[in-house]
Amino acid sequence: MTAKTPRIARPANAIDQTRRMLSLVTYLRERPGARVADVARAFGMSEDELIGDLDVLPLCGTSFRGGDLLDIDTDGEHIWWHNADDVAEPLRLAADEATALLVAARAVATLPGLRESDRQALLRATAKLEAAAGEAAGASSRLSVTFESEGGVFADVDRAISERRRLWIRYYSPARDELSEREIDPIRLVSVGHTYVEAWCRRSEARRTFRLDRVAEIRILDEPSEPPEVELRDLSEALVQPAAEDPEVVVEVGPGGRWVAEYYPHDRAEELPDGGLRISLRTPDPASLRRLALRLGREGRIVAPRDLADSAREAARAALAAYDGPDAIEGAR
Repeated sequence: MTAKTPRIARPANAIDQTRRMLSLVTYLRERPGARVADVARAFGMSEDELIGDLDVLPLCGTSFRGGDLLDIDTDGEHIWWHNADDVAEPLRLAADEATALLVAARAVATLPGLRESDRQALLRATAKLEAAAGEAAGASSRLSVTFESEGGVFADVDRAISERRRLWIRYYSPARDELSEREIDPIRLVSVGHTYVEAWCRRSEARRTFRLDRVAEIRILDEPSEPPEVELRDLSEALVQPAAEDPEVVVEVGPGGRWVAEYYPHDRAEELPDGGLRISLRTPDPASLRRLALRLGREGRIVAPRDLADSAREAARAALAAYDGPDAIEGAR
């Protein structure tokens, strides 16, 4: 008899996870010592997923001071909230905090693609906050925030994930300096510096990561989103991880540039006689490594491909000329 491989659950998007965790806080407050199995069943999730949420909740609270964080733990069978009464005190906002919250709430309520139920809930909360804020509410009405196009893209992606629908996008690829049309099955939204959607790309028949501010146009399609079951990647070291078909770049660094091998995912790192390294890596955007070459200065250089090495040298000469004039260019030859 063979054991059945557990099915990997489809990940929730960030908004759904936040909504679930807020509900979880209320649920646990009313049920001290709740059983893990009962809570998981009530929320329609696996016990492992519930434990994952419980690992995050102790990082939340009314402030970053230790006593204000949620003191929630579990022995694997029951869940205990030790300071539920302490953190349940009414929240008091200063005038500047109330103003910032009201401005942000009004801005989010205007996002295109926001689910109507969420918009109405946000407007009701905003009205209550305005009544409590008094004069601060009047000050906030004179301020406004306009989201750039990424906000609308985010809303459409979030909606597509929630409704499990396919997306059509026109996407700018800096590696090829071109716009391409793709149909993608979105898997999850992630934010590391920029916001990305991890998705199954129907054109390449592979998992890809798309940066939202590079999406020139987006449409939610009627076709269901059906990405194959895939193991979620550990994104703690790098969000955009190289693919086998990405162009190879070879960089040589001196002893002071060995950190490159620790920071950049790479195929090979060979020792050089001077204590440096010859590093071979792949990237969908080779031109972005010109900045690395400028940062390394005397401690590194791009060896291949030749056209990238030449452009890096030209960038270095231009930078020197900007600081020191034409005589510096001769010294950089």
